[in-house]
Amino acid sequence: MGTYIVRRLFWAVFLFFVATLVTYIIFFVIPTSPAELAAGKAAKPQIVAHIAQKLHLDLPIYQQYWLFLWNMVRHASLGYSFRFGTSVRWVVAQDAPVTASLVFGGAFFWTLLAIPTGILSALRPRSILDRLTMVFVLIGISAPAVWIGLILAYFFGFKLGWTPIADYCNFFPSHQIGVCSGPWRWAYHLILPWTAFMFLNAAIYTRFIRASMLETMGEDYVRTARAKGAPAMRVNLHHVLRNSLLPTVTMMGMDISLSLGGAVFTETVFNLHGLGQDLIGAALNDDLPVVVGITIFATLAVIIFNFIVDIVYAFLDPRIRLAG
Repeated sequence: MGTYIVRRLFWAVFLFFVATLVTYIIFFVIPTSPAELAAGKAAKPQIVAHIAQKLHLDLPIYQQYWLFLWNMVRHASLGYSFRFGTSVRWVVAQDAPVTASLVFGGAFFWTLLAIPTGILSALRPRSILDRLTMVFVLIGISAPAVWIGLILAYFFGFKLGWTPIADYCNFFPSHQIGVCSGPWRWAYHLILPWTAFMFLNAAIYTRFIRASMLETMGEDYVRTARAKGAPAMRVNLHHVLRNSLLPTVTMMGMDISLSLGGAVFTETVFNLHGLGQDLIGAALNDDLPVVVGITIFATLAVIIFNFIVDIVYAFLDPRIRLAG
């Protein structure tokens, strides 16, 4: 197991360096002049040249990338926003908790809903429950996230007044006057965003788990276990469910990590100032350092979650340790 973890860790580090190189080339080498973007359209050539020197854009590409990588790894610096002059690391640190709260909360609820629903639907195919589940799946996959969010906000927030319509509360209590904070108020403000965010994923995972369960129940080793007289509960838990959840674990690790890069639509509907809002604003205003910072954060999240998924996968299926 130790050798397997070391190999996966090596590949995770290697992928991180490759990803940062590709990101740097796309955003800083391919554009005509990042210095002009930083200086503004009306800036004089002398100012553009000064900013290019300050950003080390006058150096060879490999030296530019090395300085970029060194500042990122050694000093945890992602540069400064062209638009506001603030540290990109500060921007990510401020708004990542908002997106993380939305994504992890939504993932918790879609898992809580999808796994039992998918399992029960697979165990009772063509039953009333199975048909209702497929209707839910069809609606969840077809309905846009923005539409679901607006419907929830209108009925439960505006008409009924049960939940807040927008804004975010800090999880940790604050003694500042007028600052919304505390675990209960944090969860209360995120009820609708969690529901809207988890709707699509819950439908996808329900269908995925149901299909995986049905496929696994048709495998030879399952039929053999049943032929030997093994109890149905034991067969379903130890043979069917365990093997059916293996691809679900992989899928969930990828979905959560990608969503951390910005759950744009849900954040927009409920006025949550997370990484999705930052990314849109930076892209519209050619703020390359912020775009690069959020891209690298999302990339790092993907790599870390995939590493965790690989470890969990190896515990669930020991054969993976030998193959990997």
